[in-house]
Amino acid sequence: MKNYYFDNNATSSVAPEVTEAMLPFFTEYWGNPSSIHHFGGQVGKYVKAAREQVADLINADPSEIIFTSCGTESDNAAIRGAVEAANNKVNLVTSRVEHLAVLGLCRYISEKTGITCFEIGVDGKGNLDLDSFQRALEKGPAVVSIMWANNETGVIFPIQQIAEMVKAAGSIMHTDAVQAVGKLDVDVQKTPVDMLSFSGHKIHAPKGIGALYVRKGTKLKTFMIGGHQEKGRRGGTENVPYIVGLGKACELAKAGIEDEQTRVASLRDRLEKGILESCTDTIINGDVNHRLPNTTNISFKYIEGEAILYNLSDLGIAASSGSACTSGSLEPSHVIRAMGVPFTSAHGSIRFSLSRYNTVEGVDHIIKNMPAIVEKLRIMSPFVD
Repeated sequence: MKNYYFDNNATSSVAPEVTEAMLPFFTEYWGNPSSIHHFGGQVGKYVKAAREQVADLINADPSEIIFTSCGTESDNAAIRGAVEAANNKVNLVTSRVEHLAVLGLCRYISEKTGITCFEIGVDGKGNLDLDSFQRALEKGPAVVSIMWANNETGVIFPIQQIAEMVKAAGSIMHTDAVQAVGKLDVDVQKTPVDMLSFSGHKIHAPKGIGALYVRKGTKLKTFMIGGHQEKGRRGGTENVPYIVGLGKACELAKAGIEDEQTRVASLRDRLEKGILESCTDTIINGDVNHRLPNTTNISFKYIEGEAILYNLSDLGIAASSGSACTSGSLEPSHVIRAMGVPFTSAHGSIRFSLSRYNTVEGVDHIIKNMPAIVEKLRIMSPFVD
């Protein structure tokens, strides 16, 4: 049976070019880049080159890039580090639809320290309530963490405007750009964010490598205490093969952004249109005019998302009912609940997220088989008369 992968917002396949770039650093160039001898010295230059590739993708200075293990670590390092640098004398401002690496952390910090945390709501299309956001900023200095694009619906927040509001309020701005980097034009010279997180395994690098951008002059307490690595900002021996892989993935991502925004977007639209035309009682979750080019979130009324996914999996199709970090729950995701999606639709929400490797064949395979799956499950549904 042929497999068709439509869960790229959870993780993406490692690009062959990335694998090829990494292999020598498992076998030939295995030295510690911090060592003085030539085994280490010859490796250090590749780490430097990878840092430049990562910085180039978001138009940053290489010195502003910290290598981490993933987006979650980057989020934690940014938010915790900024709060501690302010001696806990700040508020926290975030949104109700953040990834749990941000939302869960903000709630944890608030509970443990007593810091006030403002969770800003969204409307029915997943757009941030900017009036409530402005009122929260007026409550005093804050560490703000607002995602660039939502991982479940693909809705893009107006980060340029949000960052300018934060700067006008004299606060610190962090954005989780895990889903945006490589799909959108992300330029930290144009957008005044202080910190930005992203993860390698969303852009065809391996799992276990990420990056945190920290603008020069931003006060940040060291998150991982250890050696001098990353200019003392994150101790621990560098994960050289994965750093090199991330660098290559960033180079490929920059070259492929136009393809994401044209060909991949057209495949997403073809899939969406085919499903809506062939399956009754379906709705799109999220603002269709402001979302990632690769993402659609569709609710199928009266049936359970998990049942849809099992049936799709039997046909070799991989999709998701929401964030991979929350999909173990039978409850609708916190993102879908925050948007106020009706109960009869919320439980049947499916996310299809594409990549450069998806094809018309795979899209049409889903369109062909989805009506029969939906009909079968609705026959069994207690909500259908």
